[in-house]
Amino acid sequence: MTAADRVDRDRSRAVAARLRRAAPLDGRDLGWLALALVPGVVAVGVYLATNPYPAYGGGLYAQIAAAIAANGYAPPATVDSYAATVPFAYPPLQFYVFAIALDLGFDPVTVTRLLPGVAVVAALVPAYLLGRDYTGSRPAGTATAAMVGLNPQVLEWHVSAGGVVRGFAFLYALTAVYAGYHVFTGGGRRALLGGAVAVALTGLSHPTYALFVVASYLVLWGGVDRSLGGLARGLVVGAGALALASPWLAWVVTTHGLDVFSAAAGTHGGLGGGLDALLAGPSWVRLVPLAVAAAALALRRDATVAAWVVAATLLFFQARFAYAVGALAAAVAGVGVADRLVRREGRALGSPDRRAAAAAGLVVLATVVGGAAFAGETTSTTDPTTPSFLDDESVAVAAWAAAETPADARFLVLGDAAEWFPALSGRSIAVGPWGVEWASATAYDRQLAAFRAASTCETAACVESAVATVDADPDYVVVPTGRYTVRGVTVVEFGTLERSFAVADGWTRVHENGGVVVYRAVEYGGVSG
Repeated sequence: MTAADRVDRDRSRAVAARLRRAAPLDGRDLGWLALALVPGVVAVGVYLATNPYPAYGGGLYAQIAAAIAANGYAPPATVDSYAATVPFAYPPLQFYVFAIALDLGFDPVTVTRLLPGVAVVAALVPAYLLGRDYTGSRPAGTATAAMVGLNPQVLEWHVSAGGVVRGFAFLYALTAVYAGYHVFTGGGRRALLGGAVAVALTGLSHPTYALFVVASYLVLWGGVDRSLGGLARGLVVGAGALALASPWLAWVVTTHGLDVFSAAAGTHGGLGGGLDALLAGPSWVRLVPLAVAAAALALRRDATVAAWVVAATLLFFQARFAYAVGALAAAVAGVGVADRLVRREGRALGSPDRRAAAAAGLVVLATVVGGAAFAGETTSTTDPTTPSFLDDESVAVAAWAAAETPADARFLVLGDAAEWFPALSGRSIAVGPWGVEWASATAYDRQLAAFRAASTCETAACVESAVATVDADPDYVVVPTGRYTVRGVTVVEFGTLERSFAVADGWTRVHENGGVVVYRAVEYGGVSG
């Protein structure tokens, strides 16, 4: 590191120290914070304009919320209507919020379409604060938030239907990390209390995001503190969060035992899933954050943020965590570039106000370009970022099932609309992985394989063979025609499967609506319309 680099680093650290001692926000932040929120508002606006139905799945969450409301807000032991009886061991906070929304009269589709956007925009506040305080630069804080708000790897899992849980878990996690940074840089009691509350909220919302917070605290302690006092402060935050979450943990353990956690931990990549994915075959999605970390290390000598990106990349199969930290690393690298340009060009770059205006212009330009790119993805026929599981026909067939089939009828719904079917119809599905991870990792893998196989079959015999692997015996089969999704990937059915069921022994057509055809098992004695 050159002498000039050390001067720049020390100057930024001094500014960051002043920011840490000040109130979280003051008048000088308002313009930069407002600009930081614009990318999130644009992204949410594009999503709502291009998605008449929520993206991805939220039906299981809606079913859990309905069960909570029906149980008088006491936690239900199990949630029914899916392929396996689901133990209610989910962190409960956001399900209670969802239940309140249902009790207020909102339908679940509307809640899962609109509520996640609130979390997407709100999460940019702690993203801005973390970027500002870590770099000692308000423009860098805005850039951090903008890169979080417009990154598809982060956005698609928070603005979509599951964002009623994940989006808010991300908001709480970023708040916890921001507080944690101050815990390890002398933030005092306010940081300790805020950290404990935010970590508890994260843990009461989503286990993976809680693990991300724990990993972040360890990296921050190792990178900016490394003292016994800092370790003690981190433990105080953890103990406080554990105390706040202990009523829920005690209820889960006494109701379901500890095995329910080990079952879920073996699915969705598990801890270390990112490393497994890299070893299986490196892809640009996972290499980009590592390249940004290398840039922060080279341009700013920031080993802490570089190590943080590496940890997030290797520990978590979900790339959104690496990209969230990567946004901070990119801001750090950007500050390094700006400092070098100032030293090299000097007066040619103008006053600090002009440099700030240039930074704001870059954020606006990135928002326009990023928003346009996001709009292009969401309006494509395959929509890789925010594919909707529902459409008019799938909603209509659920309404038909609710009105015209026995309450104990079990359905095999092909395609991702199956996840929503119980919440919209009040009927059970016979095959599907949703919630099964809380029963066992083996059962989850079997259900996922059977669902994928059945949903991509071209013959009735293929479907029957696939569901037999999980001993399912559905009374009805819902066959989509045309375009639908399987695990978020678009599939086009040209009528081959429909025609196969039409001539297959043991099935009779009982309903169709232009996008879906329903067949009933001949041996089933239920009444249909």
